[in-house]
Amino acid sequence: MQGRAMRWLVTCALISGTALSAQAETPLDAEAFDAITQGRTLTFLVDGAPYGIERYMADRRVLWSFLDGQCALGEWYPQDDSICFLYDIDPEAPQCWEVFKDGDGLRTVFTEDPDRPAIYRAREGDEEMICENFGT
Repeated sequence: MQGRAMRWLVTCALISGTALSAQAETPLDAEAFDAITQGRTLTFLVDGAPYGIERYMADRRVLWSFLDGQCALGEWYPQDDSICFLYDIDPEAPQCWEVFKDGDGLRTVFTEDPDRPAIYRAREGDEEMICENFGT
């Protein structure tokens, strides 16, 4: 009988701990995001494959590339629980993300997708930022 009671307690503790950790996860706010990203260049991956690179500069300015040799200048700003980006190539279409600390990188979820299926990860990488449209 004690064995069953102990298993029940352990199971309840595991379920509670999982539920609490899922609820406790909150997106980074603007100050935390800025502290983590400013001065860094991060590679973004989906399903483990690089699909873009972004350099974070002072005053919330960014430089983005899809790793195709073309770059876009932009800026980021906080909005509710998201970090939103506006780029010079489409200044009327902000892209907003929930951003979470994930080990030594970031995990991002695109908030404009109602199904939110894709999880993107960001890390410092070896990929080179090439901006042929800026002559670099």
